[in-house]
Amino acid sequence: MTELPTQIGLIAGNRALPLEFARRGRARGLKRIVAVGVPGETDPALAGLVDEMHWLSVGQLGRLIRLFAERGLRHCVMLGQIAPRNLFDLRPDLRALRLLCRLKERNAHTLFGGVAEELRRDGIELISALPWLESLLPGPGYHVGPRLSAAQREDIAFGRRLATEVARLEIGQTVVVKRGTVLAVEGFEGTDACLERGGRLAGPRGGAVAVKLAKPDHDLRFDIPTVGLQTVETCAAHGVAVLALEPRRTLLLDRERVEALARERRVSVVALE
Repeated sequence: MTELPTQIGLIAGNRALPLEFARRGRARGLKRIVAVGVPGETDPALAGLVDEMHWLSVGQLGRLIRLFAERGLRHCVMLGQIAPRNLFDLRPDLRALRLLCRLKERNAHTLFGGVAEELRRDGIELISALPWLESLLPGPGYHVGPRLSAAQREDIAFGRRLATEVARLEIGQTVVVKRGTVLAVEGFEGTDACLERGGRLAGPRGGAVAVKLAKPDHDLRFDIPTVGLQTVETCAAHGVAVLALEPRRTLLLDRERVEALARERRVSVVALE
């Protein structure tokens, strides 16, 4: 795809990223956005930023594809999280059921890769949203908050090695460590819950170090690593002193407020070298 499309389907999960995409997409030339959200997950405010807003339950894959196809859409993006409980409370339609039956493993790569294949069967390509969001990607050397100590730098290097393996094994993207000890590894619960658990285990003085990254061949169409104000608030509230991110592959939302909070609460947010 040499040129960005001017109309697109948006499969929207929760939190602020779908809204940010809609705003920035308009500024980058998107003339038509047809969004599909999940009741109880997707922010209703998205409806005011798109041309059409439709609500579907998780598992209504056939209806989703028909909705995009009937509107002549040839490209779509997928942004925002879906709460883990929804993946175990599916009421799949026939198309989703056939997809699930084909999968031997169920993780983000296989599930969303299967969804991408089903979309492609009907002439709709699932593409990465990064071209519209590039300005949200911190580069190498990004740093806000207190300077790092030598011990924290050692923990970042230690956590980076562990996070690389955890991501490679499709377990999660985040690890929390302190003084060479692993406190928490992200699983199905998501980043914030992992940060909270690891921070608590760091003890009353805190000082935990978190590293978040994706595997080298991570498909950014499905899941762009993202941090924002809530992530830093979670770190500050639970004793995580350092949050290290992967440069150019992690979105930093609401940067000005994140930086102000990081300075106020003394949380170091850094991009790995």
